[in-house]
Amino acid sequence: MSEARLLLIGPPGAGKGTQAHALSDALGVPAISTGDIFRDNVRNETELGRQAKAYMDAGDNVPDSLTNDLVRDRLGQDDCAGGFLLDGYPRTTDQVRALDEFLAGQGASMDAVIELVADPDVVVERLRKRALDQGRADDDESVVRHRLTVYREQTAPLIDVYAQRGLLSQVDGIGEIDQVTERIRSALAERGIRVPA
Repeated sequence: MSEARLLLIGPPGAGKGTQAHALSDALGVPAISTGDIFRDNVRNETELGRQAKAYMDAGDNVPDSLTNDLVRDRLGQDDCAGGFLLDGYPRTTDQVRALDEFLAGQGASMDAVIELVADPDVVVERLRKRALDQGRADDDESVVRHRLTVYREQTAPLIDVYAQRGLLSQVDGIGEIDQVTERIRSALAERGIRVPA
């Protein structure tokens, strides 16, 4: 069991979910995605879940304030005491501030941020293949290119924040899953975070 508070960031199709689960298993910390948090709260009909569902049903983004409440609730659970791996949060600088405040209240801070870097054309091709394999409408090429643009616009400020804090490591996200995992393992090792094989 390693104590580590990590954030995995990268464009749609960069393999964040796959890598998050591999790292979570190796480190013995939970992989936490906002999508999973939303779905769990909606399924369990919590008060926060009911509020989130109203936005989701309308096709709107869940506001920062509600997203922050949901994530704080999740990070306050016992299995996060020794660390966690975030995927998909924070997405805005306001969410970065909320996460900072929550962690400061716990006497903790982020240990490292891994940015999975991927060539947009490779990502589009990867997601087109996933669309064919899984029949996912949100992986249509024009939709994917729009999602990549939104990602760049929303995420660039976050990357700058974490780079200025000296927490950011960029890792090539293209290649076999095991190759990318090994690159992440090496980047974390340089920061003194050992990921067991």
